[in-house]
Amino acid sequence: MTNSHKNSGKQIISYASFCLGNLGHAAFYGVMSTYFIIFITSGMFSGLEQSVADKLIGLITGLMVVIRIVELVIDPILGNIVDNTKTRWGKFKPWIFLGTVVSAVLLLILFTGIFGLAQSNWILFAILFVIIYIGFDIFYSLSDVSYWGMVPALSEDSHERGIYTSLGAFSGAIGWNGLAIIVVPLVTGVTYAVTGKHEEGAPGWLAFAAVISALAIVCAIIVCLGTKEKHNLIRNSAKQKTTLPQVFSAIFHNDQILWPSLAYLVFSLANTITNGVLFYLYKFVIGKPGEFWVVGLAATIVGFCVSPLFPVLNKYIPRKWLFVAGQTCMICAYLLFIFCRDNVVLMDLGLVLFNINFAQLVTVLTLTDAIEYGQLKSGQRNEAVVLAVRPMIDKFTGAVSNALVGYVAIAAG
Repeated sequence: MTNSHKNSGKQIISYASFCLGNLGHAAFYGVMSTYFIIFITSGMFSGLEQSVADKLIGLITGLMVVIRIVELVIDPILGNIVDNTKTRWGKFKPWIFLGTVVSAVLLLILFTGIFGLAQSNWILFAILFVIIYIGFDIFYSLSDVSYWGMVPALSEDSHERGIYTSLGAFSGAIGWNGLAIIVVPLVTGVTYAVTGKHEEGAPGWLAFAAVISALAIVCAIIVCLGTKEKHNLIRNSAKQKTTLPQVFSAIFHNDQILWPSLAYLVFSLANTITNGVLFYLYKFVIGKPGEFWVVGLAATIVGFCVSPLFPVLNKYIPRKWLFVAGQTCMICAYLLFIFCRDNVVLMDLGLVLFNINFAQLVTVLTLTDAIEYGQLKSGQRNEAVVLAVRPMIDKFTGAVSNALVGYVAIAAG
């Protein structure tokens, strides 16, 4: 076998491994950002008096929002920890594996209601919730920053980075949106098997979290085994250690990051909040929670078609026009959601347009390509620090979504 064939085979394995990694990673993020708050508002405090449950829901929702906003300043520090890591496996893989395993275990503890502690001692429950949730969020962030921070270390070629990013978004769309397909059947089925009740109960939610946590761990192992960091002249010429002041300087003095970050912030706000209330739309407004799977199916099919198409289109169409196309589709989707809720066909069309994620791909890839620009200006190569901007934004938008969904749940009783 020639060297070119060997390199081609290794490249395919690297692409496939990185792609599969985000299948479990995105599904895990979907559980923590969207379905955990639904579990809190519908299953965690079942059996308690409604007034007590409402107070606990308000307390926990508020704590989650505050914790996530405070942790916005922590992500660049976590990125710096990753950037300054040196092991025989590279600087990303140890944190991808360790971060995924620890955060999965802590999430399962949260989905048990901290072993039912809320029913016996809600003050101790609140204290332990804060501690466990902070630990969970930190280890998840280490995994997330490392996964996306790995892209510029896998290739110095912008087109290849585009392929990695598109493949990650492709499997991420399946992982995230596949949750909508399985959540109601899985949660309801397990709850019925355990309690004999046809509802979304606590046993079903725990089983749902366990399945996705196991998937995330398996996918993290695949990434660690199937990818390899490349050590080239550009990466090796960078300063090896970054101090804490330099961490924030790497972000705020890299002007190529700021505008794409603002664009991603607006996109992520809309995307996270909309996904956060779709389940309630189907359960309480439309009155058909069993048909919520349509949301996941539409998003999965669109993601399956659109994400692999992005690097092909980008060969012929500049990124700015792909960004405009993605934003136009999103605007049209919201117009359909607002004015056509009585028309099932137009609502389905809205779901299709809403999940055309060109805007997301352009902003994430632009952030990735800003790594070398920052290195040129400062002499420091802050791969994980710069790409920590995206999970920082995700945390903020997740906090806003959780606050809104919690408020809606309490206000609606």
